[in-house]
Amino acid sequence: MTLEITALKQRLDAIHNRLNIKGHMAAPKLIAVSKQQPDSRIAEALSAGVTVFGENRVQEAQMRWGETFSGQREALELHLIGPLQSNKAAQACVLFDAIHTLDRISLAKALAKLRDGGQDLPRLFVQVNTGEEEQKSGVLPRDLSEFLRVMETDYNLNVEGLMCIPPVDEAPSAHFMLLRTLARENGLSELSMGMSGDYETAAKLGASYVRVGSALFGARP
Repeated sequence: MTLEITALKQRLDAIHNRLNIKGHMAAPKLIAVSKQQPDSRIAEALSAGVTVFGENRVQEAQMRWGETFSGQREALELHLIGPLQSNKAAQACVLFDAIHTLDRISLAKALAKLRDGGQDLPRLFVQVNTGEEEQKSGVLPRDLSEFLRVMETDYNLNVEGLMCIPPVDEAPSAHFMLLRTLARENGLSELSMGMSGDYETAAKLGASYVRVGSALFGARP
């Protein structure tokens, strides 16, 4: 094992140790955020035993997991954690096991059309704009219940959970608690929340998935 793989394995073990919080039934699953990382670091992560990866862009993910590491794709779980354009929905459905960024009716229509045409859909999470930031994607908290109703009644889409990205200048805990409350109010059990700087807080507040990039891979070169 090279020094680079050893270092990544040590960071991976440290993250898993922090996620195993006493008093919680199960630790959240770690999504290794591989976006914009060089292939050499992805290879290190694979060698260290990482099997769940998160990508931001469909095209980058296709090149990585459909070409460079295509031989290992079947043993992995891939999550789309970045925004999805409706015209890329078909490609995303073929490539990913879960989409964390369902956030608008036009995307729901595209997904439903694919499903009606025989395409299996990935697991779906609705992105919630907990900070109500104008520049950020996501359903506003006050609109969430109606949005979920439309997903079920109009498009027959099965939403498994919620995702959020708190504002960078606010304490994340309040946003994680809000997301947890919204999930409970709407009968959802899966929570995608927490990144490199706050994944421990997210785990304590009930995250099902944490999305960790730099804390695992180190700073991008």
